[in-house]
Amino acid sequence: MSGKVPQRSPQVGHLSSRVRNVLRGPRPEAVPVLLGRACALVGLLDVAAGVFPRFRHSRMHAIAEVLPGATGPFAAALSLSAGVLLLLLAHGLKRGKRRAWRAAVVLLPAGAVAQFTYRHSVIGVLISLALLAPLLRHRDQFAALPDPRSRWRALANFVLMGAGSLALGLVIVSAHPKTLVGDPSLADRITHVLYGLFGFEGPVDYQGTTSWTVAFSLGALGLLTAITTIYLAFRPEHPAAALTEDDEARLRALLAKHGGRDSLGHFALRRDKAVVFSPSGKAAVTYRVVSGVMLASGDPIGDVEAWPGAIEGFMDEAKAHSWTPAVMGCSETGAEVWTRETGLDALELGDEAVVDVPDFSLTGRAMRNVRQMVKRIERAGYETRVRRVRDLGETELERIRQAAEDWRGTDTERGFSMALGRVGDPSDGDCLIATAHKADDEPGPYGDLKAILHFVPWGTDGVSLDLMRRDRAADPGMNELLIVAALQAAPKFDIARVSLNFAMFRSALARGEKIGAGPVLRAWRGLLIFLSRWFQIESLYKFNAKFQPRWEPRFVVYRASADLPRLGLAAMQAEGFVNMALPLPRFLRRRTATRRPCAHRAAERDIQAA
Repeated sequence: MSGKVPQRSPQVGHLSSRVRNVLRGPRPEAVPVLLGRACALVGLLDVAAGVFPRFRHSRMHAIAEVLPGATGPFAAALSLSAGVLLLLLAHGLKRGKRRAWRAAVVLLPAGAVAQFTYRHSVIGVLISLALLAPLLRHRDQFAALPDPRSRWRALANFVLMGAGSLALGLVIVSAHPKTLVGDPSLADRITHVLYGLFGFEGPVDYQGTTSWTVAFSLGALGLLTAITTIYLAFRPEHPAAALTEDDEARLRALLAKHGGRDSLGHFALRRDKAVVFSPSGKAAVTYRVVSGVMLASGDPIGDVEAWPGAIEGFMDEAKAHSWTPAVMGCSETGAEVWTRETGLDALELGDEAVVDVPDFSLTGRAMRNVRQMVKRIERAGYETRVRRVRDLGETELERIRQAAEDWRGTDTERGFSMALGRVGDPSDGDCLIATAHKADDEPGPYGDLKAILHFVPWGTDGVSLDLMRRDRAADPGMNELLIVAALQAAPKFDIARVSLNFAMFRSALARGEKIGAGPVLRAWRGLLIFLSRWFQIESLYKFNAKFQPRWEPRFVVYRASADLPRLGLAAMQAEGFVNMALPLPRFLRRRTATRRPCAHRAAERDIQAA
């Protein structure tokens, strides 16, 4: 994290101006946003016109005239189908997605033809064509490429669309109380909806043609669920980008020259990231796309003078796909370059704890708690070993890998910005592993192994903490024991600095507990402590503070304040705190994990025993 921000040369200044003016962030244009909102509004009116008979015959009938039919059973089903499809397309249109535009261009004329055929509604045809006209006129603004996807989206679509169809079906069944025969129970209504989705008659009956209207509407919902699921299942895949072997080799070459600049540099080698290189190949930005957010982590890799070229490529890629650009955990130098070259904003996110090995000592009052804990654990019979990965045998490495997997505290994988996602890969021979051992009367499946710490290289004279795992049956304090062991063994490996965990909002926690802190700061600290029940905000800060580190600020770079909630959700998804997708079956997860040698799971910051 050393190094100064380069002075702007004429060439860099020209590039900065071009990036700022052209790539200020792929903010959707006003026209796609307005057309997307119009489609959403028409979709809602469509659904209302297809479901509620009073809406179709009320004073709002004039508005409903613009929708695909609203009187007959088939017209109601068509109105409902068109409404659901337009609602599904609205988000893609707002983001300028080409495929959403194509679908809307096909759907609107089809609805207009249906209106004229079944209702002879000239006004409805004109309104549909009026909405189609700006779509065609501004087609050049709908050029965004598809997001990464897989066929597992079909399963998610089936579950979500099925649940939505069931809920909307209950509304449809209950929206005709005047023509309802008898007083069917909730179970009967649910049964009727389930039967209707598959095209069969259920136990609920109506007077007149209402039963046909309900049947057509439920059948339309079931057909939409089936068609969209089949489409997602059989469409060509656009898998999430992954780091290729050539990309990894080029990144390792950059890290060999410039890896000492950023403690998070080695985490760019996660194999579930994609990479954008500068035109000169001297710098790169790695990223992952999560829920439409193009999320980079740490500083760009490589020569600072070449960073603008890599940043330009990153922003170009974001604009091409209509992704929201963001950077998590960059240094102060990185934040200055990112904001200068793109016009994005930066916000201090927290602090990284860095221990300078020559200054570390267990003596003194400040280190008394750590010193006493380490002495107590050593008296209990534990011993530590600190070695490079290349110095471990394959048998021991495999035992460490399996232990790290089984000792993970949650079923959800965690780690992105400060996790490598694998242990013991042959290409990571410079990584450092600290292990704790204790001989038991009844050895467990991993022998005398009780805890593991894994560090990745930080240039030639530093390491950065990657993974902390321990046997839950072991004595508390394993993490402190191994961190102290690693710091004490560091000189033997020519290591002068050790980066520990990242403490989010550390400065707010530290200032909020001091005398004289204002009510706003105290309230903010109280909220952080409350959130620490789930996100370990305070516990990470206190754990890091035990080792008397120096604090290096880390920043989040974002496009606009309105993007921060979405960015926060994407970051929590990437780190594994929030899981928005359906999990794959375990046997498929294992197959995916072994696609490349030793591509093991992401690490988490396990400080439960601190």
